[in-house]
Amino acid sequence: MSAAATPPGVLLEVEHVTHYRYAAPVELAHHLAYLRPLDGPAQRVQDFRCDVLPGPMHRVDDTDRLGNRRSCFTVNEPHRELEVTTTSRVLVQRTELPDPAASAPWEAVRERLRYAAGRPYEPASEFVHQSPYVPPLPGLKHWAVSAARPGRPVAEVGLELMARVHAEFAYRSASTEVDTPLADVLARREGVCQDFAHLLIGALRSMGLAARYVSGYLLTAAPEEAGQGGAPTAPWLGADASHAWVALWCPLEDGSGAHWLELDPTNDVLPSTGHVRLAVGRDYGDVTPLRGVIRGGGEHQLEVRVRTERLG
Repeated sequence: MSAAATPPGVLLEVEHVTHYRYAAPVELAHHLAYLRPLDGPAQRVQDFRCDVLPGPMHRVDDTDRLGNRRSCFTVNEPHRELEVTTTSRVLVQRTELPDPAASAPWEAVRERLRYAAGRPYEPASEFVHQSPYVPPLPGLKHWAVSAARPGRPVAEVGLELMARVHAEFAYRSASTEVDTPLADVLARREGVCQDFAHLLIGALRSMGLAARYVSGYLLTAAPEEAGQGGAPTAPWLGADASHAWVALWCPLEDGSGAHWLELDPTNDVLPSTGHVRLAVGRDYGDVTPLRGVIRGGGEHQLEVRVRTERLG
């Protein structure tokens, strides 16, 4: 495991192009997009632009219950192509993380997340339960159980499982589809970043821990500071496309607070100033970058291009 450590205040620009080509005219289309980066302690959006061609008849931008920014738009003129282009400038800041050893024992975290009559509601408990893309898998629980040694700090459990996904599963571009069952990924021991995020989430949830899906982007090349002794590193896996990683809920043992520890199992790094966060949810289905319902169109071809570069 290596931490992607770079100075605070790194300005990144992301261009994301989604292009659909249809075999027949689309008469009417309703789309939902999660394409505007999050604002929060780790990053601030300096500028954002979203262009849709053909121009939509109606568009509404709002925020969902988890704080994600989304756009709903309708295209009512017949079209054989749809192109959505977003350009984001995001100031990403390095955040100091608590010592993993200072996090609470994983068993105590599991107990805190369990429902009990009269106990205060813990919002993180929403991310303990199964979700459509992350069903309970006995094989995944068996794979993960060795990391859950008695009394072990919850952050250390997450770090070990992140490293094991990276070491034991092969990244193969286009080796899976969006709807490839997680059980197939576990059996084949290969996949892409979305699969690895779902694997890690499923492993953590199998222990009763809260883990959520993070969608976003990566710098095309890993920062030099991510290497040992400042040596340049190879480009990160999953760059030049939408990326995905995991956030694990980690209360501190002394009761002074809790945080979401981000884990990128595809690259075995702690996300920092090389990662841009788009949205968080239970799994991919909650924060799909662009989805919709159309009338007409027939077969379609999809092309997605992502460019992320450092401006300063």
